[in-house]
Amino acid sequence: MREFSLPALYEVPAGGNLADIVRRNAARHPDVAVLGRKVDGVWRDVTATAFLAEVTAVAKGLVASGVGPGDRVGLMSRTRYEWTLVDFAIWMAGAVTVPVYETSSEEQVRWILGDSGAVACLVETGEHARSVEAVRGGLSGLEQVWRLDEDAIGALTAAGADVPDSTLDERAAAVGADDPATIVYTSGTTGRPKGCVLTHRNFFAECGNVVERLKPLFRTGECSVLLFLPVAHVFGRLVEVAALMAPIKLGHAPDIKHLTEELSAFRPTMMLGVPRVFEKVYNAARAQARAGGKGRVFDRAADTAIAYSRALDTPQGASLGLRLRHKLFDKLVYAKLRAVLGGRGEYAISGGAPLGERLGHFFRGIGFTVLEGYGLTESCAATAFNPWDRQKIGTVGQPLPGSVVRIADDGEVLLHGEHLFTRYWNNEAATAEALADGWFHTGDLGTLDADGYLAITGRKKEIIVTAGGKNVAPAVIEDRIRGNALVAECMVVGDGRPFVGALLTLDEEFLAHWAKDHGRPAATVAALREDPALLAALQEAVDEGNLAVSKAESVRKFRVLDTQFTEESGHLTPSLKLKRSVVTKDYAEEIEALYRK
Repeated sequence: MREFSLPALYEVPAGGNLADIVRRNAARHPDVAVLGRKVDGVWRDVTATAFLAEVTAVAKGLVASGVGPGDRVGLMSRTRYEWTLVDFAIWMAGAVTVPVYETSSEEQVRWILGDSGAVACLVETGEHARSVEAVRGGLSGLEQVWRLDEDAIGALTAAGADVPDSTLDERAAAVGADDPATIVYTSGTTGRPKGCVLTHRNFFAECGNVVERLKPLFRTGECSVLLFLPVAHVFGRLVEVAALMAPIKLGHAPDIKHLTEELSAFRPTMMLGVPRVFEKVYNAARAQARAGGKGRVFDRAADTAIAYSRALDTPQGASLGLRLRHKLFDKLVYAKLRAVLGGRGEYAISGGAPLGERLGHFFRGIGFTVLEGYGLTESCAATAFNPWDRQKIGTVGQPLPGSVVRIADDGEVLLHGEHLFTRYWNNEAATAEALADGWFHTGDLGTLDADGYLAITGRKKEIIVTAGGKNVAPAVIEDRIRGNALVAECMVVGDGRPFVGALLTLDEEFLAHWAKDHGRPAATVAALREDPALLAALQEAVDEGNLAVSKAESVRKFRVLDTQFTEESGHLTPSLKLKRSVVTKDYAEEIEALYRK
């Protein structure tokens, strides 16, 4: 058993709640732009004073509409300015936010609103409203539903016009740091989602220590962040609260299909994302270079960036020749890539899944350092992250200051600290199992090095045991294979089988470039999945992945699927994690085909 901890850098307030952040910003930084809001296609600044006025008006409207202290209020919307506005208004009204993913099915909506006992719900669109109305008959406590695209903000503001400030003062005094701030329902890779109760204290401990440890990334009046992750996910919520705690300017981008344009217009100094976002940036740049006849130049530039980054971790540093090549490629390639990311950014934070060492070195090598972290809903997002000044690529960093990471005898990662959730809503059995002996049992496997840097090696429940008795952690090889530009997703299989196999889905955008380069008239997966040249290219990706594991753990055969694993298809969670049991069930025939003689 091994454990590591760092002293806290932030002291959680003895009293008060998250709504105090908005009041404090208006008092200390009245004219500072704490948010950016897109109006008629143009980004407009929202000062701390203006945001407080809006939050107060909406909070009064909630009070006037019957939302009481401790009541749960559902919030179902894409990532947009109003999400953050309503979130803080709910807290100012003394209530509890219950996020609902905007892609949720009617069954999920029924469960989340019903299990939480929500008395009201704000939705974004007519489609969302129909989902709620379809299940409303079974939700006896749901009294109010408002639509953001039908001016819910205006309606609430009007409704609360006569509510005095003293009422909100009373609500603020009644809600303390240990009261629930939100109930976030886990993505549910298996089974029914559990409602994770996170308190105001959890967010103060989490976001306060993140801001203090990454202080150069949170300079008030200088730094900004564009949030495009779902705010319904705890990682997105970390960004929201931490940005306002600092405060730095926070913008929202609801549609990642136009992310490049949004980054160019907003020009953030920092990005938050999941590995797939950074993989897409790399693969798109490489595909564009190859389409323009500059593929060889890009590949040389990428190799140089990676070598340069690796050299930074050595005592002697980069050689003169490497420094000269790096300087040349900075003008030819790296500066253009940084421009795609907004032109001002130097750092990004990545979570949700392993980033991969090669990609981590590539981005640091081009002058855009991606700090990898690790966390869960139950740890209020990040429980470990790489510090800006002592990054170790290939790890998820050191523990959140003020918390402890322990590796149990069986390799499981255990956590302790003020940032940890208090309980699962209405689920005492699951709470007792997860919070045993004062430690949160994550279900993840990991290791700690001598400096306290954590590396995640797999999931206890995802361990595959082959027919030969070999234990295989799929995450390592899956991440390596998925690093190939052709591969969108990879799922390793082989439980109870004679060897390890894999199901692959292809990146359709890059596949089109591959088909053009190889003279293939068709660019669809269905037409190319048996193409010998394509299979040979994928075999190279698998061979590269196999280098990370032993022979017994290596992928012996793979199948290319002509569909995609998506959230809409039910194969990915909203945080883009594989629902392994669903994939296994839906593609049982493809898996069987791997093992036919």
